[in-house]
Amino acid sequence: MMTKTKLADLQTAALKATDNARTIAEKQDGSPSEWAEQVLTDYNAEMQKARDLLEQIKVGKRDLEILDEAKGLAAEIGTPAAADLDAQGNQPVRERVKSLGLQVVDSLAFKNAMAPFKDGRIPEGSRVHSAPIDVKGLFVGGTDTSAGAFVVNEQSGIVESLGRKPLTIRDLVSVRRTGSDAVEYVAQTSHTNAAAVVAEATSSAAPTAPGSAGALVLNANGGYKPEGSWAYERKVANVKTIAEWVPATKRALADVAALEGLINDELRLDIAEAEEAQILNGNGTGENFTGINQWSGVQTQAFSTDLFESIRKGITKARTVGRVNPTAIVVNPLDAEAIDLAKDLNGAYRYGGPQTLGQRSVWSLPVVESETQAAGEVLLGDFSKAVIWDREQTSVTVTDSHADFFIRNMVAILAEERLAFAVTRPTAFVKVDVTA
Repeated sequence: MMTKTKLADLQTAALKATDNARTIAEKQDGSPSEWAEQVLTDYNAEMQKARDLLEQIKVGKRDLEILDEAKGLAAEIGTPAAADLDAQGNQPVRERVKSLGLQVVDSLAFKNAMAPFKDGRIPEGSRVHSAPIDVKGLFVGGTDTSAGAFVVNEQSGIVESLGRKPLTIRDLVSVRRTGSDAVEYVAQTSHTNAAAVVAEATSSAAPTAPGSAGALVLNANGGYKPEGSWAYERKVANVKTIAEWVPATKRALADVAALEGLINDELRLDIAEAEEAQILNGNGTGENFTGINQWSGVQTQAFSTDLFESIRKGITKARTVGRVNPTAIVVNPLDAEAIDLAKDLNGAYRYGGPQTLGQRSVWSLPVVESETQAAGEVLLGDFSKAVIWDREQTSVTVTDSHADFFIRNMVAILAEERLAFAVTRPTAFVKVDVTA
């Protein structure tokens, strides 16, 4: 706390610094630009010391003014009667708050800030700004009979959720838009390649129909082109709805501005998690999609020697039967861990160990982790052959018209999306068993 003695000491030190600076200057010949570097340094140091002390002196004077003002105010207020004190001999909390208010409104800084407003009325839009007002601390925290009675918990705005699993499958498959409730596509069901080298015709006789007794003559005549065979099937993917709703009170929405956004985000993520589960593992019953792992015609590969050999055999099937170049391998995190920890006969990590950077790959195919994929089985293939048609992307609505929510001041918050899904070429995918 600043005292008159301490203020006097500061003033003495400041005067001494200015005297030192003046002495240095008087000993020099010529202008300051011609002084030696050390002389100029000493002069500047003394001057800076004087400036710093001056700032402390100004603060000290203001402190003493405030203390004198507080003492004068205390004298005017007087000592409270014994009946006005609590059991510990202190003023009641409300009275101490009043004293604090008086210190503020009677302070010089507050009066200077209010000086432009002669009648005490502050016009709308006017700016009011006071210098810092130093007041004596009247409260100690910790109890309801002192500052604790006025402590209000601060809302940090942080709402820590339980966490979410990463969603990766939508980024792999084809995503398109549709304006209908049903999407048609055509799938080839068979393909007979009868292309062959054809000899020049040696006769103008009409060829005999294939399969008749004159087939040998047909070949002898030459010039007959072989006929191939293609077959197609028209299929339909129906748009379905994935939805979820949660109840909330209107007061919660009004009192916590972030709550509605939080609920919206959580609902959207719930919908996205359900979508990924349907794309991979939907069982096709009722309103469920038929997921890739459940789609008829998807190839399978049994376990062979180890995880890596099994996957390589699955890649061969995708290329030779499905006639695609696989784009990714989807694995459960446990199988991804097995890949990372795999070692060769010398005990070295096959994939470089913990210092390896970049995309994990097996047989040049990127490895994509998904907790939705069952452990012990990986799914590989050309994921462009699985298609999502978005009818309505995820939307969130709020209403109080559900049940008796209107009279209970509650709302239902609903999130939903509508989409269709199909595997357009099932043989483009291979389910690989990677456990012995």
